[in-house]
Amino acid sequence: MINGNTEIVAHIGFPTHAFKAPMIYNPWFEAQGINAIVVPMGCQVADYPDLLHSIFRLSNIRGALITMPHKVSTVGLLDEVFPTAAIAGSCNAVRRGPDGQLQGDMFDGEGFVRGLKRKGFDPQGRRALVVGAGGVGCAIAASLAAAGVLEMDLFDLNPDAASGLAQRLLHHYPRMTVRTGRKDPGGFELLVNATPMGMNEGDPLPVDMSRLDAATFVGEVVMKTEMTPFLKAAQARGCPVQVGSDMLFEQIPAYLEFFGFGTSTPEILRSLARLNY
Repeated sequence: MINGNTEIVAHIGFPTHAFKAPMIYNPWFEAQGINAIVVPMGCQVADYPDLLHSIFRLSNIRGALITMPHKVSTVGLLDEVFPTAAIAGSCNAVRRGPDGQLQGDMFDGEGFVRGLKRKGFDPQGRRALVVGAGGVGCAIAASLAAAGVLEMDLFDLNPDAASGLAQRLLHHYPRMTVRTGRKDPGGFELLVNATPMGMNEGDPLPVDMSRLDAATFVGEVVMKTEMTPFLKAAQARGCPVQVGSDMLFEQIPAYLEFFGFGTSTPEILRSLARLNY
């Protein structure tokens, strides 16, 4: 029931037809008796800066979920950018701070890290290889650094993207060891595919899987299918794995906490979700 006390979480992006958040959050709000609703809002690039600031003039706005194509431009529209968003260079959640300031953070990487921890892999003090330094790769690298990864290798087909990410990581986490330019997975405790490889039939694998140690934890971001060729190859080597969709459901509790709604678990969210494809 929407009434005069309903709080709004705006879900801003374009186009909106693929948005899944309303089908996950709103059933959970209903089950919890929380008078809030996630509303999809389609906004083109040229109109976005005005819309974002106008939305936060509403008295009943609780926050905003930001998706493509606005994640990168949001950073420059905020009063306060939290470290993970600053390192990632993009933002997917905005709220109003205690003094009315717009605060932004990035939770793609947080979802990935929460998934690792729930599967028994603690990143603290570990050695990680992240392949892909685009938006999701930057977010995952930033959250792994926040979780205490000791050494990180970054690889991207665009060397400048990897080196830029390395510089941002070291600015916020100067005690880390960060290297770029190699993608041999041998000797790492965590391997992350943060590239689109696996989205299309016949895509090459992101690394030489024959070099992979059986003890390496392997994580994926591609969600087109649950077990991508990359994950199948990792399992064949005896590696524990994390599927791409886990990142989505694991980050939602972090969003809920950021907006002050309490928390949940991926299992509860999955059981209540009313997803249509």
